[in-house]
Amino acid sequence: MPRKVVEDTCIGCGACAAECPVSAITVEEVSNIDADTCIDCGACQGVCPVDAIIAE
Repeated sequence: MPRKVVEDTCIGCGACAAECPVSAITVEEVSNIDADTCIDCGACQGVCPVDAIIAE
């Protein structure tokens, strides 16, 4: 299952997008993970400073 961003927690820092090996994450005000592109590797979750990325 692709990872999910908890929008109320996300601070939009972009650390997750920089770490994503398949460029599945875009950042506007908060991060957004494209479920069709995400390979569920967990790299983004490991670098989030506020634990805003969860496994569904």
